[in-house]
Amino acid sequence: MTEHRRPIIAGNWKMHKTVAEAKALAEAVRRGMEAIGGVDVVLCPPFTSLAAVSSAISGSKVALGAQDMYWEAEGAFTGEVSTGMLMDAGCKYVIVGHSERRSSFGETNEGVRRKSAAALSAGLCPIVCVGETLEEREKGIAHDVVREHFVGAVEGKSAEDVRKIVFAYEPVWAIGTGKTATDEQAQEMHAFLRGLMEESYDLDTALGTRIQYGGSVKPDNVAGLMTREDIDGALIGGASLKADVFLEILTRVAG
Repeated sequence: MTEHRRPIIAGNWKMHKTVAEAKALAEAVRRGMEAIGGVDVVLCPPFTSLAAVSSAISGSKVALGAQDMYWEAEGAFTGEVSTGMLMDAGCKYVIVGHSERRSSFGETNEGVRRKSAAALSAGLCPIVCVGETLEEREKGIAHDVVREHFVGAVEGKSAEDVRKIVFAYEPVWAIGTGKTATDEQAQEMHAFLRGLMEESYDLDTALGTRIQYGGSVKPDNVAGLMTREDIDGALIGGASLKADVFLEILTRVAG
């Protein structure tokens, strides 16, 4: 991580926590954050808990994010949630193209492109996820997959748009498995992504855009990851569900 890119840590709670549990967790993170500075923190609870978490973190340094969205403003789209609804609930961020959305729910690069464009238009910061499966890595096509994810997401977007996006590199084989990409593996792919940004846009865009790492991030491995030049933060799953663990990660990042 370089000095001019502020680290960003997002907690993706996935399909966990009732409203009461989410409120308690958010309040605990808020209290803990009072003594931690120098890092952007985002909590991404399920849709049902957005309002409660928004209220719990109101006026604090903690921001609210959603786990997904739809690109249309309104209409006959049963089960979907629009950018306006997310903004109304207090969101500033939204995760787009998470590997679980891609693998379990048919998310496509085109969908990621449309969702991220709608998020930017609404004033939301999209956290755009890219990353390969274990099979793809073993086949030697990890870079091709990440390139496709990146190019698909940014198609039609300006350099100014891209600098407003947070990218998250998630090696799918390291999500919820306990496996983590080594610091070297993570840095290598982050550097590759930054190179794609320079190739597609310019050096300023590449140097000014934040890239998180996602995949079994814990207190004992986050410090090493964050020492790497191109890793600007983390998208955290399981370790964000317990306030003490999440705050320990934040403390080590703020360092």
